[in-house]
Amino acid sequence: MNWFKLGLVSCGYLGCSPFAPGTVGTLGGVAIAWALAGQEHYLALSLTVAAVLYLIGRSLGDWAEAYAGEKDPGIFVLDEVIGYLITIAWTGGPSYLSLAVAFFVFRFFDIFKPKLARRMEKLGGGDGILLDDVVAGVYGLVLVMVPARLFFPDLPWLVEVS
Repeated sequence: MNWFKLGLVSCGYLGCSPFAPGTVGTLGGVAIAWALAGQEHYLALSLTVAAVLYLIGRSLGDWAEAYAGEKDPGIFVLDEVIGYLITIAWTGGPSYLSLAVAFFVFRFFDIFKPKLARRMEKLGGGDGILLDDVVAGVYGLVLVMVPARLFFPDLPWLVEVS
């Protein structure tokens, strides 16, 4: 059963990458956002996926820490997937270029954690693992993506994937 739990928390074993597991794991979020991009209710679907992943991740947080023998283990990348989905949570599906921009914006905020995100890391278990990336995702959405969408809605890089 450990292989199944590991598969879940590592987003299909992306988090088991020997190099930059958080960055590689974020690609799981890119794949989900890309898969949902053409859907009529993109925003609702992507936020629902993020919420379901949060519930799964929260319930497996203590297991992952015990399995890896460390707090917030690198193999646990559902937090990166959720944070990325929040960064790219727009009313319409994203374009290919905006998927890439969101990737780099989210990774920036995930690596150089704002103060509130750093505070969330101090919580225990699944919430402590997940919430810092949720905050990083919100920072990515609010500080970069929302202004781009509001002030430059007709830019080609924001056009939805078709």
